[in-house]
Amino acid sequence: MARIKPVLLPKNQKILKELGENIKLARLRRKFSSAQVAERANISRPTLLSIEKGSESVGIGLYLNVLVVLGLEKDILLIAKDDELGRKIQDANLNVKERAPKTK
Repeated sequence: MARIKPVLLPKNQKILKELGENIKLARLRRKFSSAQVAERANISRPTLLSIEKGSESVGIGLYLNVLVVLGLEKDILLIAKDDELGRKIQDANLNVKERAPKTK
């Protein structure tokens, strides 16, 4: 069965490409070879190169495996941490009572 490649808008492709570049820079700063990181992340070297290019066809779990090898796994927790738009939408839908509840 052929895998379907996700279709991303150019803006989103640029974001993934930047993520891949950041991962590659982190690997190079740590002086790890691509073979070392691929082996430790339990992926093939071509898959690691796809991650470093920001390929949208690589699963997020494999991105996480590489981040773990580089010691950056907690960075993934920063994604959507400060959901400003979501909080504004939530606040806009809050029902405000017109009067305070009765006290007993």
